[in-house]
Amino acid sequence: MAKISPLMIAPPAIFAALAGMFAVSMWQGKNDDLPSTFIGQQASAVPVEAVNGTNQITDADLRSGEITLVNFWASWCPPCRAEHPQLLELAEQGYRIAGVNFRDAQDQASAYLTDYEDPFFATGFDLRGRVAIDWGVTAPPETFIVDGDGTVLFRFVGPLVGSDYEQRFLPELMKAIE
Repeated sequence: MAKISPLMIAPPAIFAALAGMFAVSMWQGKNDDLPSTFIGQQASAVPVEAVNGTNQITDADLRSGEITLVNFWASWCPPCRAEHPQLLELAEQGYRIAGVNFRDAQDQASAYLTDYEDPFFATGFDLRGRVAIDWGVTAPPETFIVDGDGTVLFRFVGPLVGSDYEQRFLPELMKAIE
């Protein structure tokens, strides 16, 4: 019977132990929410340009005394298209929704709002995505609930659809309104 050297067992054993530690660290305290350093802080600046054919969002719009939803979207984004009916429904219910289009072409953004109906009271156009970076947006769509004084109350990553929307976003919206 051949003897197995401890030097042959050590590398796989060390690798397995490290992999186990990393796996435990990844799932320990796992939370689907991405932390946002902007919660409780004043909203960042908005774009200085609007989507063609729409009203320009201003910083004053975020400090109007009313709750405002700020939705970052793009015409090329399938999840943005999936959430669009929900945005229209929220707007129909009287919620103030500002849309910030980013990394898009003006003509495509404008055509999208014309073709699919515009749920936004005002928009911003962020061609290079600089404003989105300032807000901490990782990918569209993302929606922020902003208090009437411009304080960011909540950040929702992903489309406003399904049970995630119902169980996470709507309770935060109701809490903001109260």
